[in-house]
Amino acid sequence: MFKKKSDPLVVAEHFVQQYFPHCLGAILAGSVVRGEGTSTSDLDIVIFDEHILTSYRESLYLEGWPIEVFAHSLSSYKQFFELDCERAKPSLPKMVAEGVVLKGQGVLSPIQEEARVLLSNGPREWSKETITMKRYFLTDVLDDFIGCTNTQEELFVVHSLLDLANEFVLRTNRQWTGTSKWGYRALKQFDESFAIKFTEAFDAYYKHREKEKIVEIVDEMLQPYGGRLFEGFSLGKPTSDDH
Repeated sequence: MFKKKSDPLVVAEHFVQQYFPHCLGAILAGSVVRGEGTSTSDLDIVIFDEHILTSYRESLYLEGWPIEVFAHSLSSYKQFFELDCERAKPSLPKMVAEGVVLKGQGVLSPIQEEARVLLSNGPREWSKETITMKRYFLTDVLDDFIGCTNTQEELFVVHSLLDLANEFVLRTNRQWTGTSKWGYRALKQFDESFAIKFTEAFDAYYKHREKEKIVEIVDEMLQPYGGRLFEGFSLGKPTSDDH
């Protein structure tokens, strides 16, 4: 039998008292806060401490819990907010906005509000040039998938196709993206019925090697932007204005 773990909130408070007793603020975030914890969940703890010269992350155990620490000063976190938003994967803003304050409510309230505003604004809109480039690469992988006859290679191709298609539908709708399980969560948050249709298409491939549903759904998401793209695409070629 697995030993029952201690209460995550209590352990998080113990962690802050033991490792960062003089910090200005601390937040417990992650799946346990959202009520989605599993047997392998860890505790994500964001620390704000003016003695921290450089932001860092660290992994350790306390009272049976794996803990991921994200340590920042009251200014260094801003760079990570910015970088996360640039790549449209707002890991730190989500942790700060959705987490439970363990210490320093007064200090953290404006930072949490800053994070909520960033999340509400959504990522920067893709330019027409970016959409064209993404159409081309998505078409390229889709064609590889359609024509592939090697089972082993096809598994790698379909994995790339899933990621590219998920990114395309989210970013063209100015939605945040994510990797691994966060890719699905972002899609579900945007449009749950489409997320079901999307995952069912890939599930049909993984279970029965059926390609048709994937091809249909990728074509469906490309159609409003001109469909598949090959002929006429150019990247890096000098124009007449460059001479």
